[in-house]
Amino acid sequence: MGNAKMATKKLFMSVVVTSLVWFALVMVYILNSNKKNGPEQFGRRNIGRYRDLAAVIVDDDLSSVGTDRHRFGPGENGQPVLLYGEQRRKGEKTFDANAFNLVASDIISMERSVPDVRHSLCDSVRYSKNLPTASVVIIFHNEAWSTLLRTVHSVINRSKLKLLQEVILVDDYSDKGELKEQLDDYVETNFHNKVKVIRLEKREGLIRARLLGASKASGKILAFLDSHCEVNHNWLEPLIDRIYRDSSTIACPVIDIIDPNTFEYSASPSVRGGFNWGLHFKWNNIPQSDILKRNSEIEPIRSPAMAGGLFAVDRSYFEHIGSYDTGMEIWGGENIELSFRIWQCGGTLEIVPCSRVGHIFRKTHPYSVPGGIDQVFTHNSIRAAEVWMDEYKRFFYATRPDAQGRAFGDITERVQIRKRLGCKNFKWYLENVFPELSVPNENAHAWGECRNPASNLCMDTLMREQGQPVGVYTCHGGGGNQVFSYTKLGEIRHEEWCLDVSRKKVGEPPTFEQCHGLGGNQMWKHTQNGVIKHQASGLCLDRGSAIDNGNLRMSHCSSRKDSQLWQFSQYFEGEADVIRSNEEEYFAF
Repeated sequence: MGNAKMATKKLFMSVVVTSLVWFALVMVYILNSNKKNGPEQFGRRNIGRYRDLAAVIVDDDLSSVGTDRHRFGPGENGQPVLLYGEQRRKGEKTFDANAFNLVASDIISMERSVPDVRHSLCDSVRYSKNLPTASVVIIFHNEAWSTLLRTVHSVINRSKLKLLQEVILVDDYSDKGELKEQLDDYVETNFHNKVKVIRLEKREGLIRARLLGASKASGKILAFLDSHCEVNHNWLEPLIDRIYRDSSTIACPVIDIIDPNTFEYSASPSVRGGFNWGLHFKWNNIPQSDILKRNSEIEPIRSPAMAGGLFAVDRSYFEHIGSYDTGMEIWGGENIELSFRIWQCGGTLEIVPCSRVGHIFRKTHPYSVPGGIDQVFTHNSIRAAEVWMDEYKRFFYATRPDAQGRAFGDITERVQIRKRLGCKNFKWYLENVFPELSVPNENAHAWGECRNPASNLCMDTLMREQGQPVGVYTCHGGGGNQVFSYTKLGEIRHEEWCLDVSRKKVGEPPTFEQCHGLGGNQMWKHTQNGVIKHQASGLCLDRGSAIDNGNLRMSHCSSRKDSQLWQFSQYFEGEADVIRSNEEEYFAF
């Protein structure tokens, strides 16, 4: 009798549990069926705020990911390849042609494994089953065989194949024999129609080559990569997800570092893109205010600018905002122009921490550029400044005197795009997107070259880094490393670096240190056409002598020594009088 009751009870509980499971499944189906697809125009889908484990539908199909695990061999798991003897000598000789060690690259398997450097939370994120597909567009010009194909293999091996519409290789008029029929045969044999090769009949450059690749793409999302990358685990899905949530978002991966000599794969820290007034791209730390707003370490990072080589975008939206400026040449500056356009015209630019891609950071540009790389970069930067920077473009020209008076082509079409899209002005961009960029006339008494007239030597970074001495070099009028400011906080500043004197001794050189805004060792006083006095030590900047190896030195102050007299190229209106008011104090030395 007792056994019968127990059996009845178990049957009853089984029926209840089964009913609840079926009820839950039906509710999921109903909710899923009624889910809105969002607006027809570009914008956000109403699928909730991004959280640590933000998701709408679980999808655990990772069958195309992880095929490179448990591999052994040179460079596997991103380990460095160390060469010795004759191999090392041969590898060093390959830098001239490739700007990386081709011998080390060729030793490594084209399907080598890389370390999964994503945050641990990334594996817990679940994405929608309705994500659109992406076409990955890779431009190459005389790229090395092993690095190009390692890029492609990594995309195939570490992307969900149902999200990967295709890989499009665009050959920008390479003349290496192996990149012709041999590449076609390899692609046909190994990638089974998943990879296509398109060839240009003349050198067009990155911008127009990418546009050709985009025109041949059939995926809803375009993902652009450089031809010397290795994507990390499940890199594509997080990028597509951000664009699926908001089609006016341009999503960038975290760019990890592949060493050009050893090919060691190293994780990059959390940073975001920025630039200086010369429109040179640079990586910046994330402001503390932005860090406090984030709900999680894997939440996307708003970035004022993109590096340009690696990003994903909704194909229709890319066309809607004017894709690339085809008046730009070959390479350089297009990333800053596109960044301005994204933000000023209502879009969002993000770095997505759960998407990571390794990239070989080369110290030089190994391929020939018609007209010269500096000339092309200047031409493209002028176009960006003229279309988007409004009255602030004067700071670009002051930083890049070589750009003044240069021809930059017809920008009528780009100005019309700005009007059509109803874009905001550059002042809005500075206030809302990149307030950390110091505006010279708002934050400084003086700016530009800091010249010692008696010697025609200018303060110069000499490409030195934190903790190293500040130098002087012949004034060249080209801006760049010779652009400094005398700020309202009393700093002598070059971008985020400030002149700092920690050892208050005669003969000591000032060094570059991170600006902290707290005065102390970074506080100076300057009179127009006069000395630059360090407040804490009472010593003054001296250009030094030939035996000082181009380093500035601290000396006892004397306005009668021409080696201590300095002049900035620009003193802002009203500020010169403030500076002059202290001259009597200084000239008493």
